[in-house]
Parts: sequence; C-alpha cells; structure tokens
Amino acid sequence: MLLAAARRGVLLSCVTLAARRGLWVLDASEPHVSAPARSGHVTVSRGTVHWNEPVFPRDPDSLEDSLENALILVAGCQPYESALATWESAMRQNLVDPGILERAPLPPKARRLLADARPFADSGTESIFQARLRWLQIPVVPQVWILGHRVDFVIGERLVIQIDGGHHVGRQRTSDIAHDALLTLHGYHVIRIGYDQLMGQGAQVQQVILTAIGQRLHVAA
Repeated sequence: MLLAAARRGVLLSCVTLAARRGLWVLDASEPHVSAPARSGHVTVSRGTVHWNEPVFPRDPDSLEDSLENALILVAGCQPYESALATWESAMRQNLVDPGILERAPLPPKARRLLADARPFADSGTESIFQARLRWLQIPVVPQVWILGHRVDFVIGERLVIQIDGGHHVGRQRTSDIAHDALLTLHGYHVIRIGYDQLMGQGAQVQQVILTAIGQRLHVAA
C-alpha cells in the first residue's frame, strides 16, 4: 500500500490509516487516500481520494497521514455511528490527545464527534449501540463489573446488555453463558445481542430493549 501511495503521490489516510493503526473501523476494504486540494491529476483504480487541506501540517516525505488528520477525514467520510466508533477506539487506546483536537480548527462534523466520543467502549459495536440509545432518559452505563465479570452495559439498575462480536465462540462464549445464568440468579435481566443483529437489525434490537424497559425490567424489585 505504501508503494502504491508513493507511485500516485498520495498519503494513506481516513479509514485506511485508522485500520493500520489498529483502530476499529466498520469497513476498510477499499483504500482511502488523501491528496492536496489542488492535485487534480491524482487517479486511483479503486477506493476514495480525499482532496483537502489538512488541519495538521503533513510531513512532505511521509506516505501516511497523521492520525489526527485521518480522524478528521473519517468524520466527514463515514456515517456518524461508525465514525464515532473509530474516534472512541482512538481515545480508548490513548492514540490521540483530546486537548490538542479541542484547540484545533476542526470542521463541524469532527467537532461534534470530539464532543460525543468517550474512551469507555470496549469495541466499535459497543460505541454504536450506546450512540443509538443516547436519547433514553435512563442511564446506560458501559463496562460495569458485576459478580466477578465485566458486562458491556447496564441500563437502569438491572437490565444487562451483552454485545457479542463476530467471532464469539468457544471458551469465551461458554464463560459468558455461565455468567448470564449467574446474573439471572441474582435478579438481573440479560439481553445478549449478536453482531449481525446489531449491524443489520438495529430497529428490532431497539424494540426488544424498549419492550424490556416498558416492563420495568431495568428497575430493581
């Protein structure tokens, strides 16, 4: 990828750079590169070229954008939920300094993500889930330790939400099922959501949670 970028006079950026830095991205299958705003001669066979003037000056000898510039491009390129997940992944890993970003002249979409992003989600799916329920007038608390294990979310006092990844199998799944049973025995209500459900059936997932709340399963007896 670096050789291809060098041949075309571009830098790896946006979701491509984020994925190379180990951040959660929804889809990095197509390359995203950046180029100076007036370099209209740049062509790529596939992927996306972001013609822009960077907020943070770029090293002319580098083939990779800064992570700060890449996140700014992610903010404008990706849907809000997936962009938020990438930003929160960067913050969780302490790869960016929110104070530096706060003092930079960010465009509106990046400014919104900086205000909304938190470093607590353990994965991008958790970031997406919480973003969808921020309108609830009920606390949705991530990463809570209960009965010796960490759960993904607690809604209210007693409704536990667990988000499974795309490869949630084997010993980890067995351990999680056992903990679900322990939670139930101690008066919690557990809803476990699969990756495909969250990403492809969001409305149905939300309705299940609202139905649970309507029955006051989130309130301690």
